[in-house]
Amino acid sequence: MITVDEALDHLFSLVSPLETETVPLSEGMGRVLAADAVATRDQPPFSASAMDGYAVAEAQAAPGACFTVIGEAAAGHAFSGSVGARQAVRIFTGAPVPDGADRVIIQEDVTRDGDRITLGENLDNNKHIRPLGADFKVGDKLSAPRRLSASDIALLASMNIPNVTVTRQPDIALISTGDELVMPGETPGPDQIIASNTFGLKALLEAHGARARILPIARDTRASLEAAFALAEGADLVVTIGGASVGDHDLVGDVAADLGVERAFYKVKMRPGKPLMAGRFGEAAMVGLPGNPVSAMVCGHVFLLPMLRAMLGLGARRSSRLTARLAADIGPNGPREHYMRAIVKDGAITPLPSQDSALLTVLAEANALMIRPPDDPPREAGSQIPYLPL
Repeated sequence: MITVDEALDHLFSLVSPLETETVPLSEGMGRVLAADAVATRDQPPFSASAMDGYAVAEAQAAPGACFTVIGEAAAGHAFSGSVGARQAVRIFTGAPVPDGADRVIIQEDVTRDGDRITLGENLDNNKHIRPLGADFKVGDKLSAPRRLSASDIALLASMNIPNVTVTRQPDIALISTGDELVMPGETPGPDQIIASNTFGLKALLEAHGARARILPIARDTRASLEAAFALAEGADLVVTIGGASVGDHDLVGDVAADLGVERAFYKVKMRPGKPLMAGRFGEAAMVGLPGNPVSAMVCGHVFLLPMLRAMLGLGARRSSRLTARLAADIGPNGPREHYMRAIVKDGAITPLPSQDSALLTVLAEANALMIRPPDDPPREAGSQIPYLPL
């Protein structure tokens, strides 16, 4: 068996960043920016009022000073003249500050009588003006690589960028295997269960930038497995779930080898998820996950997401780990790295009572995978321990 880090090194050798494509900005959410986006305008493109009030020359803005109002400026409608001595322009938030003015007196500090205003006695010291280019200037960049958030999309729109260059979304084919499986909504026989792994993995992978497709369940025959592999043609990554062990009905490894898969490794020193294999399947990478539903989902977090990030150009590295203090004492760990379903609350982490790899209810309750190194000694409450957030 190899370690988790050794397995990740093998997996990273099977994938590389995909090619780029250009998409409309409106379709950029969650995509990975592959080329720097460069602002084509200043923001704001002019000095703008930050408040509703009156634009005046700051040197004349003293308590009790009087001014004549000579015009108005609103957002999208600038005042075309300039402000002279003892003159003011009624101005609204977002409007360009007129020439000759360098301060906005908020309307609450002004008394108006016809075209005359008088400043109040308790003026604040704020100019209430957003300077030209205060947010960004022409040539400023949003640097790649970067997974685009809603805030990024708003920024890019403000930069006047209608299209973005992003990494192509990886095409991932998911194949559940086993005679015991039926699809959700079907009526299972007395010896069958519902296929859940592909649905959970599809949701996980698509939430992190992939396009995942669920292929028909492959039965425990060579012909069915070969047909499933044929349907995966064109995928960047083929993921099988189940059939990766060494039982009489676990045929995935043998069939994959017959189809030319070059196996990189088999079995990882971890729990859950020991029976894991990977290799090359033509131009695609292939990963064979264990069939227990929690094992498959844990391997999705530990192995598939780092592979996905590497394909998206975000770097080949394991998932970032956080730390929390143990809420209670725990005993020693065994010889394999253990990813325990746990709950993190108020900075403390508590492993859930059952760690059975078949219990999806436990995984659904958890918000973290607490990581125990191989042969980790007993830990006392309050000690720091790493975890992966779910």
